[in-house]
Amino acid sequence: MAIVDVTIIPVGTETPSVSQYVADIQKVLAKHEDEITYQLTPMNTLIEGELSTLLKIVQEMHEVPFENGIQRVCTNLRIDDRRDKENHTMAGKLQSVQSKLKVK
Repeated sequence: MAIVDVTIIPVGTETPSVSQYVADIQKVLAKHEDEITYQLTPMNTLIEGELSTLLKIVQEMHEVPFENGIQRVCTNLRIDDRRDKENHTMAGKLQSVQSKLKVK
């Protein structure tokens, strides 16, 4: 199980707002809900699943601004791929930190 932090930046938009591009990219993720878990944040999107699946989906996400007329797209990607532990998930990582906050 891998976790990918992805930010897709359309370059050369008509206005500073990119929320419509973000919404269109989220529609791509919704099509893959049976394969992945994802979370939109104010600055990026987190997706988890099998790494090969995630990379294919990231490529699909990267294409969205091009399909909407943008001529240049920059995609930033971070991959957390931990193989020494079962159930390496976004929720598990948060629970681990939260449990340490409760310790006095």
